Amino acid sequence: MKSKGTVYGIVLSVLIVALLAGNLLLGTIDIPVRAVWHILTGGAEEEPAAWRFILLESRLPQAVTALLCGASLAVSGLLLQTAFGNPLAGPSILGINSGANLGVALVMLAGGGAAANGLFALSGFFAVVAGAFVGSMLIMGILLALSTLIRSNVMLLITGIMIGYVTSSCISLLNFFATAEGVHSYMIWGMGNFGGVSRAQLPWFAALCGAGLLLAVLLIKPLNALLLGTRYAENLGVNIRRTRNLLLLATGLLTSVTTAFCGPVAFIGLAVPHIARLLLGTSNHNSLMPVTLLCGSVIALLCNLICILPGEGGIIPLNAVTPVLGAPVILYVIINQRKIQYFN
Repeated sequence: MKSKGTVYGIVLSVLIVALLAGNLLLGTIDIPVRAVWHILTGGAEEEPAAWRFILLESRLPQAVTALLCGASLAVSGLLLQTAFGNPLAGPSILGINSGANLGVALVMLAGGGAAANGLFALSGFFAVVAGAFVGSMLIMGILLALSTLIRSNVMLLITGIMIGYVTSSCISLLNFFATAEGVHSYMIWGMGNFGGVSRAQLPWFAALCGAGLLLAVLLIKPLNALLLGTRYAENLGVNIRRTRNLLLLATGLLTSVTTAFCGPVAFIGLAVPHIARLLLGTSNHNSLMPVTLLCGSVIALLCNLICILPGEGGIIPLNAVTPVLGAPVILYVIINQRKIQYFN
């Protein structure tokens, strides 16, 4: 199984390099391969300033954001599906995405695109990011507090769904009383976009995603124990409550950061772990975790490439592409759930 995981890891890594190249080369403006290479290797002075700006300030940050966002959402989905033993669990199932949506709705629909208190004020994109991050982390904090009272994973899952319903209700009310401009802005944000991270913000985005992914990798051993059942994991010395809290922390961090900067990206967190399991034929996280991470990056880069393919015709909304790739996978899982043994 290790050799199979290694083979898929190499294949997916090659695909990532190819898709990164495609994301850098394709777009509204045609930039020659030679010019792209010169700009990336430090010979930018020889090329037009407009090409340098497009590549370094737009295409490169967008491609790296897609790579990190895809990996983060895919790993979040894997963590939740293993923890809850439910193949249909995803990053949005616990209400963390809904918290981010509510935070953005408060900024765009109630705050007029600004967030302020007695000490500071934010406006525009920074206010949206702050609203999404605060909203999602607030929901994660509530879930962490409730996890000390609710021992059943199923009950915690239902609690997250109920929180999502409450936040959706609040967003509906905000939409009802908001201006047409506010509703339009919120709708655009909800379509998802990997171009929301600037070159200056990219190191912070990468650091936060890296921290969440590192925490997820450190949970591989207890996750494998959980596949055998809660009682068996406890007999192996796994602290179930601490593992669940660390899992929620990793999922909350990855989901909140990606949603804050990229919007509520659909289906990647739900579908990609299933693709990785189908490729490997195993639920062993020693191979499943890295393949899921790489597969998430491949799918996100592919979706971003599809979005920019129209060129001068415009950019397709991200959430108009991800369901086309993700929904067939979920339907296959539902139809063949009796034949597929995921959690063993």
